[in-house]
Amino acid sequence: MGDGLNRFLGDTPLRVAIKLIVVSLLVGFAMHTFGVYPTDILFWAQDFIGDLWRTGFRALGRVGDYLLIGAVVVIPVFILIRILSWRKS
Repeated sequence: MGDGLNRFLGDTPLRVAIKLIVVSLLVGFAMHTFGVYPTDILFWAQDFIGDLWRTGFRALGRVGDYLLIGAVVVIPVFILIRILSWRKS
């Protein structure tokens, strides 16, 4: 069981715990220095997903506009071509 745990963690549990503590201290110090807190990250992620959601639906609305504008030209041309080819046969 110990070998499986070591293989999963990549090292012994004690060494992994020490590495995680050191990295956590460094990241915590850097975040505090720059004035970034975990709640800020959560709010940024929430805002990003909300903006992406709204922008995505806005883009879909534009696709619908392009479809209607193109259909105004394409459908009459298609009907005209079908009528002209129908008269030849």
